[in-house]
Amino acid sequence: MIHPTAIVDSKAEIDSDVQIGAYSIIGESVFIGSGTKIGPHVVIEPYVTIEPNCQIFQYAAIGAPPQSVKFKGETSYIKIARNTIIREFVTIHRGTEFGGGITEIGEECFLMAYTHIAHDCSIGRQVVMANNATLAGHITIGDHATIGGLSAIHQFARVGEYAFIGGLTAVPKDVPPYVLASGERARLRGLNTVGLKRHGFSTKARSELKKAYRIIFRIGLTLTEAIQRVKAEVDQIPEVVNFTEFIKSSERGVTR
Repeated sequence: MIHPTAIVDSKAEIDSDVQIGAYSIIGESVFIGSGTKIGPHVVIEPYVTIEPNCQIFQYAAIGAPPQSVKFKGETSYIKIARNTIIREFVTIHRGTEFGGGITEIGEECFLMAYTHIAHDCSIGRQVVMANNATLAGHITIGDHATIGGLSAIHQFARVGEYAFIGGLTAVPKDVPPYVLASGERARLRGLNTVGLKRHGFSTKARSELKKAYRIIFRIGLTLTEAIQRVKAEVDQIPEVVNFTEFIKSSERGVTR
């Protein structure tokens, strides 16, 4: 059902069972999949794809041009995967040619009120962003990560899967998978033990990750020395390999 006060461009593709609330505006070249519910006063600008069964609450603004001095008006996109919840006053900006041209939100994400996702970000599946969490451009967030309220992440930084960023945290560098980071400037506080247990990680996986974490971050080795020692002393299960490969591939440097 589309409310009679909503404005929907004739070039938008809206599935027959989509609900659009009062005074919402849907631009051209927008695709909205089956079962999606859009509240009142939502603005969705051109070149946005919203997959089925999403919920978008009042006053969200999706698809505005990026806040980037390099943006010259080129066509760029947003893709929001199925079953994602977008709460009040969330803002999501389109990509830039420089950054790949697309901002992507994975399946089953939960974006709480006033969160902001800037241009060219790539958000994994089942990511939670609490109120007023802010992503600058070109950020990658891994699956199942949680970003605490009033936190801010620097452009080009990465947050690994299953990581937890505490509230009121500024994140200038990469945060590895499976860890907890918090503080006025992010510092590592150990493994995200509660999150790993909730997601069904085995006792062995948690134990081996704890060994790797201690070697890399707690005994004063150089990164090269630490990685070599992890390979020699820690069982190379997939979680440990993922942990060390993320750290080795960091270009911004890793939060410690």
